[in-house]
Amino acid sequence: MKSFTKKLLFFMLILPVYIFGQNTLKGTVAEQSTSIPLPGVNVFIKGTTTGTTTDFDGNYQIKVNTGDIIVFSYVGYKAQEKQYTGQTSLNILLGEDTAQLEEIVIIGYGSVKKEDLTGSVDVVSSKDFNKGTVVSADQLLNGKAPGVRITSAGGQPDAKPNIRIRGGASLSANSNPLIVIDGIAVDNSNPAGVNNPLTLVNPNDIESFSILKDASATAIYGSRASNGVIIITTKKGTSGEVKFNFSSNISTSTVSDKIDLFDGNQFVDFITTTYPGETDLLGVPVGSVSTNEAVSQIINGREIYNTDWQDAIFRTSMSSDYNFSARANLFEKIPFRASIGYNSTEGIVKTNDYERITASLKFTPKFFEDHLKIDLNAKSIFVDKNNIDNDGALGSAVSFDPTKPVFDNNSPFGGFYTNLSDQGNIDGASNPLALLLQRSRPEKVSKILGNIEFDYKMHFLPELRAVVNLGLEASRAEIVETFTDNALATYQSTDSGDFVFNPGVNYRENQHITNTTLESYLVYRKEFDNFFINNFDIQGGYSYQNFKNDGNKEQYRYADDTGLRIRDIKNDDAYFNELNLQSFFGRSNINLFNKYLVTVSFRADGSSLFRKDKRWGYFPAAALAWKLKEESFLRDVDFVNDIKIRVGWGETGQQDITDIAGFYPSTPLFEAGSSTSQYLSGVAIYNAKPFNDDLTWEKTTTYNLGIDFDFFNSNVFSGSFDIFKRETTDLLVRAPVGPGQGLTNVFPKNVGETESEGFELNLNLNAIRKDNVNFSINGNIAYNKTEIVSLKDVTVIDSPDSGIPTGTGVNLAFNVVGLEAHSAWVFKQIYDLDGRPILGAFVDLNDDGIIDNDDRYYTPLRPNWTFGFGFNFNYKNWDLSSSFRGQLDGKMYNARRLSRGYTEAALPNNTQNLNNTLNFFSDAADPNFTNRRGNIPFSDYFIEDASFLRCENIVLGYTFNQLFKNTNLKLYAAVNNAFLITNYSGQDPENFNAIDDNFYPRPRVYSFGVNLDF
Repeated sequence: MKSFTKKLLFFMLILPVYIFGQNTLKGTVAEQSTSIPLPGVNVFIKGTTTGTTTDFDGNYQIKVNTGDIIVFSYVGYKAQEKQYTGQTSLNILLGEDTAQLEEIVIIGYGSVKKEDLTGSVDVVSSKDFNKGTVVSADQLLNGKAPGVRITSAGGQPDAKPNIRIRGGASLSANSNPLIVIDGIAVDNSNPAGVNNPLTLVNPNDIESFSILKDASATAIYGSRASNGVIIITTKKGTSGEVKFNFSSNISTSTVSDKIDLFDGNQFVDFITTTYPGETDLLGVPVGSVSTNEAVSQIINGREIYNTDWQDAIFRTSMSSDYNFSARANLFEKIPFRASIGYNSTEGIVKTNDYERITASLKFTPKFFEDHLKIDLNAKSIFVDKNNIDNDGALGSAVSFDPTKPVFDNNSPFGGFYTNLSDQGNIDGASNPLALLLQRSRPEKVSKILGNIEFDYKMHFLPELRAVVNLGLEASRAEIVETFTDNALATYQSTDSGDFVFNPGVNYRENQHITNTTLESYLVYRKEFDNFFINNFDIQGGYSYQNFKNDGNKEQYRYADDTGLRIRDIKNDDAYFNELNLQSFFGRSNINLFNKYLVTVSFRADGSSLFRKDKRWGYFPAAALAWKLKEESFLRDVDFVNDIKIRVGWGETGQQDITDIAGFYPSTPLFEAGSSTSQYLSGVAIYNAKPFNDDLTWEKTTTYNLGIDFDFFNSNVFSGSFDIFKRETTDLLVRAPVGPGQGLTNVFPKNVGETESEGFELNLNLNAIRKDNVNFSINGNIAYNKTEIVSLKDVTVIDSPDSGIPTGTGVNLAFNVVGLEAHSAWVFKQIYDLDGRPILGAFVDLNDDGIIDNDDRYYTPLRPNWTFGFGFNFNYKNWDLSSSFRGQLDGKMYNARRLSRGYTEAALPNNTQNLNNTLNFFSDAADPNFTNRRGNIPFSDYFIEDASFLRCENIVLGYTFNQLFKNTNLKLYAAVNNAFLITNYSGQDPENFNAIDDNFYPRPRVYSFGVNLDF
């Protein structure tokens, strides 16, 4: 009792000292990058249960004693510890924990921790995106992932991208990867009026890309994944306070490089020097009458203009982009995000205008004590653009006589100068500017992409989940092409010999696309303690997708039998196409001893493109990963944060040949014949359509070996290295059909196989990480080579999209057994002692004394080596970043040199008008080339090295933190396509099909932007 009394007295004496010795500490906790206050942050004294949380405005208040260690922690952010030394207030900035934020990777039908990945998957998140002026989603990704080659068709605002992951697996079938947006596998076909489907997603809404490369990662998507998968995840709502973001940029674009042509004065010198009016020019008959007339016009003193036709069609364009988004937690239960965006982009070619409005909505609520998760996404896009006549305007701008004026006050064609013959007929090329200003082709597209996903964790068995995903992708397109009263309008002569011009609608198309998705599957996951299986999950389900395309095209003609303008419909071409895909799939992941990860999957796919007995394809896959860091010999090695070896095998399929065979390639069908092809008047005939009922699945088998690594503290040095091999059999190829053996001369069939091999290296270095200074470097390089192993009963198949400007339907590239796909078939040029090509002189490779096709050889055109790199530098509130990409090899056929780089190109061709050529006074053309007759177009002189380094962007920014309460403002300036380093003599070495002709130049874009968080 005495002892208890002493303790009680001591406690009563010390208690006031303890109470009055405590101090009240106040402060605010905010996000480091934006300085926005963070509500709900845990604030507690280390080693005790004493603590609190920040309020709605990020404020906290806590009782502390001198020497206490105060811990600030929040999910997704790095925890901080601060010692109390008598401060009255303590404000904290929490930085994002990159390891936590990037720990989860989205894969097919689910997600997985990055450390548990067994397949080859690259993740590109928003912090890695290309910056500056970005119109379409593919521009965010370009050069950021090894083995992913994205080549735009040119500098149009919505230029079509060709995306290849590891080179693609097919020859003639669709080789673009499957695109999945928020769980919906979108249509591979573009709506009418849309060149680039990725312009239909606002880049500002995208959170990350997951790129699935090997079959063990892609096989869960089966038939649509033989060329890889790109999963796009958009931004979500927040569980905290309401946050708003406004971003905007204004940009101006200029032509980065024009084609070196004669100006008017140089052209006069060239013509009068080279062709002084002889009947027989250079000893070669070239149509002497019209030639002499054209030449004499210049020699005899006609008024000479100095017109730069490229300047006439190009412009310094202005563009703008505005985005507003809001994130909130509605009713403190429903994370929500909404956004709206407006983009107006002018192409650098006049009248090439692009306008887009986007809106998105995303809800991610949880109900029933988090047993039910709902993910609701809705995106709507409205596009309005004017599609110009690219080939016509760009081609005419480099061929039209530079001594002629742009405008002519006496011209009946809207005041534009037009070449006329002596009889008053339109003669030769059209005025390039008139081709743009006197033709309009507005293309309007409305599209909605939406889905709702229910993820229910069973109350009676929490390890079991049921997932149902319902999706809709629908678009409406309208195209109307109109000519004004000018030389472009179709016309015909009246009995009096006058020409009557008929302006108005020339073409019209309306299209409705409705695609539906239903996916449902079960997932069972179980974790164990003290057992050799740490955890496993197994899932299985069903997928249904239906693609319906319904529309009509109307082509018009004009007649004037009575002297009145009459417009008749020439052809009303209605179409209806439907494709149905159904699948069953399953996958299991097993974690053994927390060291060995096993993944097995299987998918059965059915496609309506094939007949019933060939409709189903079966695609298994398996992968194994070994987490070496968990082994005893590495567990205590401090500088190794993580290291993992992966090995995978799998099969995928291909059935998408609708672009080359239609939607019913295996079905015998008839179509209505032309009204002009009738045996009996008024009785229509029907024509049989080509088909091949033996078509079946193209199959691709992939083997992959990879290693992931992360060294030193704070992820200083990390990356991955993969080697792979891919074999594709039963290739779906546009093969020739023998005479009398089919209803066409070329049609798809399964022939032969290809083999690919390569490697990919991805590296990241965080060189400096300090409070005020950060510097990081990233880089990647990849090699891929695809060889054609066999083509069954044929040895050569032509490669489409390799036409060159000589004759009609002449292709340069072919797919040949034993060689790489898309190889050019050319003669080996002979050069003189000065290194100049000798006209028409080629190497006799077979030494038979005759130069013929047996002396041609094949050379691959597309690159094997691609790379990308960049850096990010931050100093206090300043940031500087830049991205680069390029290729180390590849070839380009300089078709401009062929079409305009020889002296006779200036002479009339069935007209009375001269044509401009490349500048022979510079290196643009070679004076040894006087004509392009015979085998000259197939000379390897026109094939040049296409390796290059392009600076994708340079961006400099400054951030004003806490400009106002909870408000941060970032200002930045950027230049996109800053510079290009290459030995290629043409306009641009980056062209997917390696044929440089009538190319829309990629602009150099200067922009200024703001980003406001509040």
